[in-house]
Amino acid sequence: MDFEEFKKDNSKNCIIKSKIPEIARNEPCCVGIDEAGRGPVLGPMVYGICYCPLSKAEELKNTGFADSKTLTEEEREALFKELSENCHGYMGWVIDILTPNFLSNCMLQRTKCSLNEVSHNSAIGLIRLLLDSGVKVQEVYVDTVGPAEKYQDKLQKIFPEQKIVVTPKADAKFPIVSAASVCAKVSRDRVISAWEFSEDIIFTKETGSGYPSDPTTKKWLADNLDRVFGFPQLVRFSWSTCSNILDNKAVPVTWDDDDDDSDEDEATKNSAPITSFFSAKTNDVTATRHRFFQERNLESLEMF
Repeated sequence: MDFEEFKKDNSKNCIIKSKIPEIARNEPCCVGIDEAGRGPVLGPMVYGICYCPLSKAEELKNTGFADSKTLTEEEREALFKELSENCHGYMGWVIDILTPNFLSNCMLQRTKCSLNEVSHNSAIGLIRLLLDSGVKVQEVYVDTVGPAEKYQDKLQKIFPEQKIVVTPKADAKFPIVSAASVCAKVSRDRVISAWEFSEDIIFTKETGSGYPSDPTTKKWLADNLDRVFGFPQLVRFSWSTCSNILDNKAVPVTWDDDDDDSDEDEATKNSAPITSFFSAKTNDVTATRHRFFQERNLESLEMF
C-alpha cells in the first residue's frame, strides 16, 4: 500500500515500505525506530523503522539525518526523497500508520490497551517484519516509550539474538534512529495534509498544530463537533480534550430501562456493585439475584 491508496481509505492502519537493498539481506544491519504524532489529538501516530548495513555506519553519519524536530520541513522532505528513491543504495525503511480511530478504540475498549502498549506493539511488529523479509537485523536502537530499562528488557526477551538499545533521545544520539524519525515525521505530515474526510462534510483545514493545548486546535474541535455523532475520523476521540468538549456541547443521552416501571432511583437502578452479580443476601436467591441473571434465566452451577 502507498500514500495514494491510504488517501482512498484512511480508516484502516497500513504499512508502507521501501524496496529492500540486496546488501541488507547479505550483511548485518543496524536498525532505528522512532515515532511521530504521539501527543496530538488529531491525526494518526506513525512509527518508522530504518535500516542499513553496519559496514555503512560512517557513510550514514554524512547523510545529514538528525532529529526530525531540528530539521526544516524542506530538509526532511529532501532526506525522505533520497531514501524513497534509494539514492544511497544501502538503506531501507518501513512505516506503520496507526489511525486515530484505532488509537482511540484501543484505549477505550473493554480490555484497554494503553498508548505505550500500542507503541511497543508497533515497534515489535516492525522488527518482526524486517526479520521475516530477510533483513539481517543485528543491532536495534529505539527511542524509549515509558521506562527505558523495562522497555529494553521486553524487547530483548522477544529478540534474544539481536543487540537491543533503548534510550531517551535516541533520535539525537544515533543517525539510524534520526533517519527513522524523518521517515515517521514526513509520512505523518503527508497523511495530515492529504487527509480526505469520509463524513461528506466540508471541514476547514485550520486545525492548528493538532496538540491539545493549542487554542486553534481546541477551537477547530469545538467548531467541527456534531452534537449527535461526535467528531470526524481525523480526531482521537479518547483524548480528554475531546471528552471535555463532548460533555459541554454534545446532546445528553439518557439510558432508559423500559422493562422496569418501579420508582427506584435511576442512579441506583442502572448501577450495582460487581459482587451483586455473583452472590445472594438471603435464601430467596431469585428475589435478590441481579436483574442481568434473572432476565437470562441463568442459574448457579453446582458441583457434585
